[in-house]
Amino acid sequence: MDEPRPIEAVLFDLDGTLVDTADDFVLVLNQQLRDYNRPELDPDVIRRHVSAGSRTLIGLGFELEPGIELENLRNEFLDRYDQHLTGNTNDNVDIYPGLGPLLEQLEARGIQWGIVTNKPERHTLGLMHRLQRLQASQVLICPDHVQQSKPDPEGLLIAAERLGCKPENCVYIGDHLRDVEAGLNAGMLTIAVHYGYLAPGINPYDWPAHQHIENDSGLLPWFEQQGWVLSGKETTVTLSESQN
Repeated sequence: MDEPRPIEAVLFDLDGTLVDTADDFVLVLNQQLRDYNRPELDPDVIRRHVSAGSRTLIGLGFELEPGIELENLRNEFLDRYDQHLTGNTNDNVDIYPGLGPLLEQLEARGIQWGIVTNKPERHTLGLMHRLQRLQASQVLICPDHVQQSKPDPEGLLIAAERLGCKPENCVYIGDHLRDVEAGLNAGMLTIAVHYGYLAPGINPYDWPAHQHIENDSGLLPWFEQQGWVLSGKETTVTLSESQN
């Protein structure tokens, strides 16, 4: 039986995993809709579709199919989002409550942590400027830094290399199937969290993650139960196992 190995680094997806940013998208999209005399979307509808990206949000709000008009409105939305990030101090946008104690424990134990996200760098840096706690991240990988975004493992492998860690000694945490696929493809222990932005009809237990955590307060206890090490062999959790 393989020996347990130390956790060298923990990497996080950003939106819906490390930070609850849904209120930003609600405010910016609904303001844009109001300016075009369109009805606002229910905040819960926006929240459920955040992970699908800005094209999906614009398509929902303006009832548009992919095309030039949608792209123009999306570019306007992204510009508005940039202005919002640099000029707004919305107290409702913050790291999830359970993540603060986890980050503190990682730092106290000398375990590196960082962010690997599909959020473009300009938006990510704007968010990090607002949330000082994120500035302690020891590596940041955005789509601007890779040839292939998640679910390709490129970003995760680059992050591990920059931290001087073996991928198999890293943990990746995310709230979307593409996060799980990227983590598995990188050879990392992969945790699917269920408190993020799940689209309608999605059952995250269908995702083949090594571990499923249903709320943000469950992450720190999981690491503590692991003894802050990784077992020699990890097996992915299947839907049938999760129901037992």
